[in-house]
Amino acid sequence: MEEKKIDLNSIIGFVLIFGILIYMFYQNKPTPEQLEAEKAKQEQLAEEKAAELEKTATVPVNQTVAVDLQDSTAVANYKNTIGSFGFTEASEGTTVLENELVFLEVSNKGGQIVEAKMKNFVTYDSIPVYLIKDGNASFGMEFTTANNRTLNTKDLYFEPTVSKNGSNQVLSLKAKVSPNKFLEYRYEMKPDDYLVDFTIRSQGLNGVIVNNGNDINLNWKLKGIRHNKSVQYENRYTEMMYNYEDGKIDYLSAASDDEETEEDVKWLSYKQHFFTSILATKKNFKTADISTENLVEDEGKDVAFTKNFAASIPITMEGGELSENLNWYYGPADEKVLSKYEEYGLDDTIYFGWGIFGWINRYIFTPFYSFLSSFLPYGLAIVIMTILVRLAMSPVTYKSYLSQAKMKVLKPEITELGEKYKDNAMKKQQETMKLYGKAGVSPMSGCVPALLQMPIFYALFMFFPTSFALRQKSFLWADDLSSYDSIAQLPFEIPFYGDHVSLFPILASIAIFFYMMMTTGQNMPSQPGMPNMKFIMYLMPLMMLFFFNNYASGLSLYYFVSNLITIGIMLVIKNFILDNDKIHAQIQENKLKPKKENKFQKKMREMMEQAEAQKKAGKR
Repeated sequence: MEEKKIDLNSIIGFVLIFGILIYMFYQNKPTPEQLEAEKAKQEQLAEEKAAELEKTATVPVNQTVAVDLQDSTAVANYKNTIGSFGFTEASEGTTVLENELVFLEVSNKGGQIVEAKMKNFVTYDSIPVYLIKDGNASFGMEFTTANNRTLNTKDLYFEPTVSKNGSNQVLSLKAKVSPNKFLEYRYEMKPDDYLVDFTIRSQGLNGVIVNNGNDINLNWKLKGIRHNKSVQYENRYTEMMYNYEDGKIDYLSAASDDEETEEDVKWLSYKQHFFTSILATKKNFKTADISTENLVEDEGKDVAFTKNFAASIPITMEGGELSENLNWYYGPADEKVLSKYEEYGLDDTIYFGWGIFGWINRYIFTPFYSFLSSFLPYGLAIVIMTILVRLAMSPVTYKSYLSQAKMKVLKPEITELGEKYKDNAMKKQQETMKLYGKAGVSPMSGCVPALLQMPIFYALFMFFPTSFALRQKSFLWADDLSSYDSIAQLPFEIPFYGDHVSLFPILASIAIFFYMMMTTGQNMPSQPGMPNMKFIMYLMPLMMLFFFNNYASGLSLYYFVSNLITIGIMLVIKNFILDNDKIHAQIQENKLKPKKENKFQKKMREMMEQAEAQKKAGKR
């Protein structure tokens, strides 16, 4: 009976507690006003959450949305962010496309190339040449969807499918809205070819992607990876080049930050000295906003990148769909390779020089050197080419030295005039010019041959930095003719010189010094208003020594051999061809001949006489 009594009391207690709770809930129930306020609060929270999702959906071009695919909540948020494109399952992974020349790795995320490696080339420190690696590049298409989301394809996951088109490898990546509605990136790689077909197309996205003219943008960025021993030298020839308006070629500054907006663009080239990344189109981009940012401040082994390149290209939909037929080129900036792609004229991405200088470099020196190096060692080919060029220019050298010999014969008379009119610079200059006129000698005649050699000089100056054939080819102590040779490493850095000693520039500077002694140091007298020749004689070799210490050793080799040959030619002319006694006799004979003044000479004489008369009048 006691156990039953306890059970009954427990039941009664539970009933009383339950009744009390019901009463408390009834007493504390919200009023209609409180219910309305709570409803408004919940609606506000929902609106704030939706706004936050919309904010997340609009991703800046230079920012990537990171999604943890192991986190179901993160995946759900990602799908909410991208809206209808969330139909494609988010899956990490990459697909490899490769042939005998190039290795490309394409990511499911963004459908973009995340690694581009040259299979037959290495850097100065024997690492494979990468144009894309470890996130240094990005490619994405930015657009607005019908539900007012701004998306970038580099944040979308694509579904990959690999197939074959004959012997070509085909990779199709689709960001789907439904099984039959998608945005597709299609890569097609041919055997033994650097050029990869790249197609952007959509199917059934009319009404999904908003067609507002230029609201769709292709954004392509790349940070140039260092490949050469001297990063400053490499950076000097690292630049953005582009083809626009039916074949015009231009470039952004290689020395500083630069930006442009160009129209009717056929291709863009992010050129990294001896390698280049090119985006080409078959129907031309209407406009392209392009920019380059210099990343190199000084020389250093820890400098990993050269420049930041960026391009933003508006594209339009046709019939509510996207259709862009493009090409990627990741490969060497080699004229022989690039000239194969005549459809685009990709060989114009190599800057041979301006005007006639570039023409000489491109159509004479480049093929001539290619011919010589086809059967000679690369360094010896430079020596042979230099000898032949100097022999071809020997008539010009002869004219120059003949003019200097005439000036040497006249030197005693010029010195005499200098003593006679030492207190009257104007009269001294006037009488000196008269002497030149009577003798049939022009002080400028020695400069004309030098000017005629300038196109050759500049063309060769541009040939060596642009010649891919010289890259990593050794000669004597130089292990790479396209970079500096080094015989000693300094424990410190000398401003404008560097932290190493290159031998070829030293040899070239010595040869230039002796050449200057033969041509200007001894034979040409200083004239009022003219630069001091002896100062130039010492300055030029010093400039050569500093300027070329970090330059291609092939260029220094050329100048060394060229000046040696020129000195030899001039010694032959001096000792076996020219006769100073005959020159002196000819000058004396010329003095006796009546000399007719041309209009310019007459005008100059009258101006000098007038100036002399005014000077005398002023003294009175």
